[in-house]
Amino acid sequence: MDAVYPGESASVHDILELAWHYRTAAILLGERSPRGKPISHIPRRFLALHSIELYLNAFLLAKGHDPKTIRGLQHDIGERSRMAIDAGLNLRKRTAEHLETLTSKREYLVTRYGPEMTATLSQVNRVTATLEELSQKAGKIVDGAASQ
Repeated sequence: MDAVYPGESASVHDILELAWHYRTAAILLGERSPRGKPISHIPRRFLALHSIELYLNAFLLAKGHDPKTIRGLQHDIGERSRMAIDAGLNLRKRTAEHLETLTSKREYLVTRYGPEMTATLSQVNRVTATLEELSQKAGKIVDGAASQ
């Protein structure tokens, strides 16, 4: 018998709400983060990246994708975004490209484990802008699907 994977039975609404909370935490931390060293933005960036991943997960689940398939993507935001776009998520070209870049530059891993590599990361305001667009567009579609 397999152990239940955390989040396996979470509803689309639960995932969307969790994404919203991580987004809110990223915003609040951004308002209080010290300016200066790029390393000071890493916790905010981590929260934003996790929120992005959760918004994409909620969207894909709402569109009928299998939770195991989504989980198998690990932290590949680029593949998640390709799947979401194929399923009807309409993002600006710049946002779609940035979502691909997040994976190709391994930003999730650098944010978690590589403080010496902060110079390779995209600007934190670009991450925030990507999160905002995704939260508005995916959130609206997921909310509509969850209420049906």
